[in-house]
Amino acid sequence: MIDLRTLREDPDRLRASQRARGEDDSVVDTLLDLDERRRSALSGYESLRAEQKSVGKSVSRSSGDERAVLLARAKELSATVKGAEAEAEKLAKELDGLLMAVPNIIEEGAPAGGEDDYVVLEEVGEKPRFDFTPRDHLELGEKLGAIDTERGAKVSGARFFFLTGAGARLQLGLLNMAMQQAIEAGFIPMITPVLLKPEAMAGTGFLGSHASEVYRLEADDLYLVGTSEAPMAAYHSDEILDGRSLPLRYAGWSSCFRREAGSYGKDTRGIIRVHQFDKVEMFSYCRPEDAREEHARLLEWEKEMLAKVELPYRVIDVAAGDLGSSAARKFDCEAWLPTQNRYLELTSTSNCTEFQARRLAVRYRDAEEKPRHVATLNGTLATTRWIVAILENHQQADGSVVVPKALRPYVGLDVLEPVK
Repeated sequence: MIDLRTLREDPDRLRASQRARGEDDSVVDTLLDLDERRRSALSGYESLRAEQKSVGKSVSRSSGDERAVLLARAKELSATVKGAEAEAEKLAKELDGLLMAVPNIIEEGAPAGGEDDYVVLEEVGEKPRFDFTPRDHLELGEKLGAIDTERGAKVSGARFFFLTGAGARLQLGLLNMAMQQAIEAGFIPMITPVLLKPEAMAGTGFLGSHASEVYRLEADDLYLVGTSEAPMAAYHSDEILDGRSLPLRYAGWSSCFRREAGSYGKDTRGIIRVHQFDKVEMFSYCRPEDAREEHARLLEWEKEMLAKVELPYRVIDVAAGDLGSSAARKFDCEAWLPTQNRYLELTSTSNCTEFQARRLAVRYRDAEEKPRHVATLNGTLATTRWIVAILENHQQADGSVVVPKALRPYVGLDVLEPVK
């Protein structure tokens, strides 16, 4: 949720953000009008309420004709106050509803435009050169006895899969290595819930324009998470944190579920775009003035993990129109995919500023100062999709796959061999 004070003091900032996202900037005028009407209605209600209290006190001290006049006025005020209160509440509800639908104000420097308007910040590593025709990740996975999409579809439907043998070992090793790196960097490890209440899911911004991608259990009024960012963001909801504890950093391991609505026909082969996967996610609560610096740190930790698995990749600055509603700025790391001659997103890190914290009422206090909203940030440290890039970039002519050196102690194998 955006800050009303920022809206009043600098409405052009939100207008520019809306235009950069490709959104309607007329919402700014609607918000300002609603805010003015709400404040006017609230002021009118408070004046009437004060008069009602004054008249009430006067009634007890009066008698005769004066008392009759005051009683009549008290009765009249009772109805008027109720009407004024109802109007103020109605306008407040309208304003809150519209505020909940407006995306975060983008950070200065974020590229304008849509999905294809990203800016490449850097390219890291050498793309592999093969003296044989490389196999794609699914062919390799089947040859290694690591990925079984046929039985996944038989048991659960399209875009589900089994990781078996070396595949299961590879994922467990990868996520354990990610968690260990996070712990060494000072993150508190978490195994998070995968079912969330509506208020927790809405508070993180996942029930807006992307609500169609979220699985909902209607009988229980609960949502399956698409990332552990959601439960970690809601972890401190309705709390005031001790400013001395900031930044608070958590690393959440969870299974993630996505309907992938509207993505039919995209990356349907293998395990690139699926309905269920596992992920280790970083999450940080910090002071708003430290958020940009913290964002850079999260990106560096992602790059550290990519270096460990020896993948060539690039870092992109995601354009405003491709940001989620909560993000003010987002950087993606995309690994090279040899068989498709393109880059594939493996990590994202987003600075959500105070947007989620306002919706979830997460604040901090320094000494005796007034509580302020924290900034929240998130970043992927490893996920099932990484297996795709690891298999393809480290394959050998016979269909075996060399396990990156840093990953070997976690997988327990130096080379993944085809099954006989």
